[in-house]
Amino acid sequence: MHPAVPAAPLTEADVLAALRDCYDPGSPLNIVDLGLVYSIAIVPDPDAPGAGIPGVPPRQRVRIALTPLRLADTESDAAPLIAQIQNRLAAFETIHRTEVSLLNHPVWTPDRISPEGYARLAHHLTSKRPPNALVQIKDHRAKT
Repeated sequence: MHPAVPAAPLTEADVLAALRDCYDPGSPLNIVDLGLVYSIAIVPDPDAPGAGIPGVPPRQRVRIALTPLRLADTESDAAPLIAQIQNRLAAFETIHRTEVSLLNHPVWTPDRISPEGYARLAHHLTSKRPPNALVQIKDHRAKT
């Protein structure tokens, strides 16, 4: 029988990868590629069940600061997105609690969109336009 291998410590990269599954309502991009994630802190959670008991794996508290996409967003406006983030990170056994806060500053700008996000956004916008739309309109007018 093999001894239990301790789980690798949770990293910011792990959290960012998971947050790529979370989308701001009305946007085709995930919150990471949009640049809404301003900071991530992973700290031990002394309030987690079993904390401090030898042999019980430590659990973390994750604190995420978001820059809202829209200036008028409040905690209640962002509640669905915050719930989406908390539910996604609940899949990690090592995370006991996820806290999400909205920042008033810095203000989000399109400069925060990642290069991958720009590529996805460009693809999304071109895929919504019917191919040869102008040709189809011209052909339709010619037939009438």
